[in-house]
Amino acid sequence: MVIALVFAITFAGLGCIGGSDEETLSGEVENGSAAASTGEDTVLKIFHAGSLGVPFEELEAEFETRHPGVDVQREAEGSAKCVRKITELGKPADILASADYSLIPSMMMPEYADWYVAFARNRIVIAYTNESAYSDEITADNWYEILRKPDVNYGFSNPNDDPCGYRTQMVTQLAEDYYGDDKIYDDLILNLTGMSGTEETGTYTVHVPDSEAINPVTSKIMMRSKEVDLSSALEIGEIDYFYIYRSVAVQHGFEFIELPEAIDLSSIEYADNYARVQVERASGQVTVGSPIVYGITVPKNAENPELGIEFVKLLLGETGQEIFTRNGQPPIVPAQVGGKEAMPAELQAFVE
Repeated sequence: MVIALVFAITFAGLGCIGGSDEETLSGEVENGSAAASTGEDTVLKIFHAGSLGVPFEELEAEFETRHPGVDVQREAEGSAKCVRKITELGKPADILASADYSLIPSMMMPEYADWYVAFARNRIVIAYTNESAYSDEITADNWYEILRKPDVNYGFSNPNDDPCGYRTQMVTQLAEDYYGDDKIYDDLILNLTGMSGTEETGTYTVHVPDSEAINPVTSKIMMRSKEVDLSSALEIGEIDYFYIYRSVAVQHGFEFIELPEAIDLSSIEYADNYARVQVERASGQVTVGSPIVYGITVPKNAENPELGIEFVKLLLGETGQEIFTRNGQPPIVPAQVGGKEAMPAELQAFVE
């Protein structure tokens, strides 16, 4: 039942943009959030994907203005790590927001969540600065050749912790067919890490070992738990390039190469092509390539579920839509829902 619902939501109406009115597993509270509850403040605890840091910082400020006496505390991690804080460590959260909505039905429902909303889209790009090696030469046609150069290094996030990490594997593997070069994934990732791959009946599977067994060649690859941890490395010149969401590149003012839609996981039209690659993480969970869609829910262990619902209303309303649009991350309007029968009545007007 969940599988059918996931499929329907992924491929039904995610392209509409517009407006309607309204990981160790221990994470640190992200910069910009209040460090702790003070006085009689009520805490709204949010676990969210690292790539949501900028828009959620703006949502936090708006929410605290509208709700005096509420202290919003955010913990940013790779989305899978955020989920595991709830499902494995039993940490309470009033909001769980993932860069891959499918982690909610696959890892949280029905024990830890009853419903979720798919609310925004994104795409993978290759980010760099004007100081990056060969920055004056790189294009959408030769980016993989630039990364191959022995004096170029680049980064991506841990596929076990972060959707951007396993999406990096997908994009790089899909590039082989698109560019007619069957060594791109081998040269850029497989031969330089502990990853492995198998192909069967037209589907390529990347096998990710335990994080401790991923041993990137550090002269070429920097790997971090979540994708935004690589931003500072690019800014100070520790790496020349990294795989990142377009929204994060825009928010940080990076230069970036927009990849072809056939491989960048952005388009419903290429969903069948994306599905030719899948990633098996160390946990045994398999994620099939699909368009990038973000998801949010109020977990069952929320200590302040009513405030969690109010935050979701803010995110889905006109204010939230404007914030996401301004930060280079197109909202899905109307948002798509899984488990609608269990969704709070206050949110029904924002979804279809």
